Amino acid sequence: MGNQTDYFERIGYRGTYNIGDRVFGRWNKIPFVGTVGNDRLINHTDGPEVTVHLDLPFKYKETIYQFLIVKHKDIKQILKEIN
Repeated sequence: MGNQTDYFERIGYRGTYNIGDRVFGRWNKIPFVGTVGNDRLINHTDGPEVTVHLDLPFKYKETIYQFLIVKHKDIKQILKEIN
């Protein structure tokens, strides 16, 4: 019998994106570029979501956004590092 660490390794959510990944996507038809802060699964009803810290804030319906919580389908690609 294993411990709690083994149990949660077996059943826990494994994120698609890592902290610090640079991503591009669209949220409410607005393009965004930012850095992944968290890839999490709060509950199975809403599904997984990604917290993205934006490079440039934007205003949408009188609210200024500096970070977004988006679904995986909203992220179009991971940006590649240019050497």
